Amino acid sequence: MFKTQFVSFLFFVFFSRQMESFEQWSLGLMPIQRPEMYIIGAQPLCSQLSGLSQGQRKLCQLYQDHMTYIGDGAKTGIKECQYQFRQRRWNCSTVDNTSVFGRVMHIGSRETAFTYAISAAGVVNAISRACREGELSTCGCSRAARPRDLPRDWLWGGCGDNVHYGYRFAREFVDAREREKNYPRGSPEHARTLMNLHNNEAGRQAVYNLANVACKCHGVSGSCSLKTCWLQLADFRRVGEFLKEKYASAAAMRIGRKGKLELEDKRFNTPTAEDLVYIDPSPDYCLRNETTGSLGTQGRLCNKTSEGMDGCELMCCGRGYDQFKTYKHERCHCKFHWCCYVKCKRCTSLVDQFVCK
Repeated sequence: MFKTQFVSFLFFVFFSRQMESFEQWSLGLMPIQRPEMYIIGAQPLCSQLSGLSQGQRKLCQLYQDHMTYIGDGAKTGIKECQYQFRQRRWNCSTVDNTSVFGRVMHIGSRETAFTYAISAAGVVNAISRACREGELSTCGCSRAARPRDLPRDWLWGGCGDNVHYGYRFAREFVDAREREKNYPRGSPEHARTLMNLHNNEAGRQAVYNLANVACKCHGVSGSCSLKTCWLQLADFRRVGEFLKEKYASAAAMRIGRKGKLELEDKRFNTPTAEDLVYIDPSPDYCLRNETTGSLGTQGRLCNKTSEGMDGCELMCCGRGYDQFKTYKHERCHCKFHWCCYVKCKRCTSLVDQFVCK
């Protein structure tokens, strides 16, 4: 049977604030096992995806061919999150259940803000690319207007990534659950909903604004007498790096008298749509804590010589570390052979490693 675990992390990350039944969130961790389900029609697929809000279920029924790319976007977001935080106490680790990140997402921290943003960005990225590749029935190549600063003798065409469509669809689908919530204005739950919506938008904005013009030369013997240009998504690593910078400068917010988020410290500038916001302080992530969902840093590798977050002093939170030796295998003595391959040897060395107590 078709596995409902097709719908994974994405829904949990975006909509986990009031979700007590974590087992229902499963988008992005597992691929579609039976893609022929799409041929049968939308209703069987959508009815098996537990946890969809009413609005999301309607969109699922209308755009069933989009669902696999929403899952792809979720997986891209998870992978990038883990890369960006690989050397920090909180390293975007997943847990061994369908909640993906566990209870840590209950806290409206700057880490949660990043996961919402990077996941929303992943969906925009995946849908935009799927449009260009002709995988979706309701969109195709980008129809973006010709940039004004493009030289007049350069052609504007080709098949660009449809970031406009990707942005709009991701906004409708991802934000649907948050917008359907009806918490009292000014309540803590309402504040978290506003935070989620803001960070979703920040992630979408990152992909949209970082998309750029790509060009290809044409002409005899590479003379480049003619250029064709199109809109192209930025490499997702660049999106991750951009959002990581926004994480570092995220704004602490609180719910105001008018039921809107406002800065806790008025001395700082009001965050823009591209900035990340949070409402709760972060745990220190030093020790395992079932209440907050912190996995702790015991057993994590650290860098003895680094003074950064990956250094043993900071990573181990002052608890100290153990040293052991291990064999490291790597390619070495590589030589280029004409034509055209590289041949390497496999070298083994004994290296020191350090693990937090």
